[in-house]
This record gives sequence, structure tokens and C-alpha cells, in this order.
Amino acid sequence: MPAPLHSELTRIAAGDGRAATAARTALGEGPTGERLAAALRALATHRGPGSSTCPSDAARAVGGSGWRELMDEAREISRRLAISGEVEITQGGEVIDPDGDWRGPIRIRIVRDCAE
Repeated sequence: MPAPLHSELTRIAAGDGRAATAARTALGEGPTGERLAAALRALATHRGPGSSTCPSDAARAVGGSGWRELMDEAREISRRLAISGEVEITQGGEVIDPDGDWRGPIRIRIVRDCAE
């Protein structure tokens, strides 16, 4: 795991609340999909509704040097989190429809109501 991302998740995990619980799950040994979802939740919650994270951050956190193999799954989990209302998917700074047909780089941000 890259040092800055590992440090960020470790700092989040040392706290309390939803983001800390999610960060501990992301850093754990559970199923890959659960860890990806937890990493997305932890990073988005910690960064707040005024910032965002990339699905590649979660893939890097969980997959280490094999992170690229997890990108499709990280993007699909991002879609599911957006459909559930936990996060928003943005592209070019604009919120996009999670059910839509989108391509290219996306960012994930926590929905204000879900922020700690």
C-alpha cells in the first residue's frame, strides 16, 4: 500500500465514528469487496463533502501492487454506494447519474447527510 494512503487510513482508523470503523475494515483481512467499499467510505467520509476520493485510492489500499486488477470492482462498488445514497459520483466536478452509462475518470464524495 502506498505510504501516504496507508498513513491516511491508519490515522482515520485511530479515531472513532463511521470513518474509523470503515478504515479498520479496509485495513483488515476480510473479503476484497468489503474492504474496497470500506476504503471508499472511510476516505470519502474523512475528506468530507467538500472534497473527494478516487476509486483507485481504494483499489491501491486493498490491492497493493495488484491494484489495477481491482479497478473495475472499485468502480462498480462506487456505483452501488451512489445508488444507495451514501456517496455521489462526480466527473469534471459535476454529479453524474450512478445508473448512467459513464466512462473515464470519476471521483467519489460523501453525501453531506452521511458525513460525520
